[in-house]
Amino acid sequence: MAEDLHRYLYASCYAAAKNGTSPRSRDYPTNLAPKHKNWTTGNFTDRFKVQAENRVASTVTSHISKDGHYFIHYDPSQCRSLTVREAARIQTFPDNYFFEGNRTEQYVQVGNAVPPLLANHIAKVVFSLLNQKK
Repeated sequence: MAEDLHRYLYASCYAAAKNGTSPRSRDYPTNLAPKHKNWTTGNFTDRFKVQAENRVASTVTSHISKDGHYFIHYDPSQCRSLTVREAARIQTFPDNYFFEGNRTEQYVQVGNAVPPLLANHIAKVVFSLLNQKK
């Protein structure tokens, strides 16, 4: 939505000026406030979140497939949420890993996956424990 792109631009510029901190609902100008009933309740003050360039990213979940607002790219000139490939990189998938299906299905695959690097570390510990019993 065009309105969301304006919010993404504002959020990424705000984060750039505030050392990667995303704006809360109270930080948005009134003309950029979405028409959500809960916008001013304080329950969803961080609905739009920038993935800061020099900070640890938010946990990637399958919900990214439905709503990229929590995964806004930090570069104001790009004005967008993260791509499937960028989300996969956060999850430690190699760049040559192929995801099946349409874009929504690919986001779900990335978000539902155990990050490969984490899986590798767990597998090494389990392997070591199994070998100790022999």
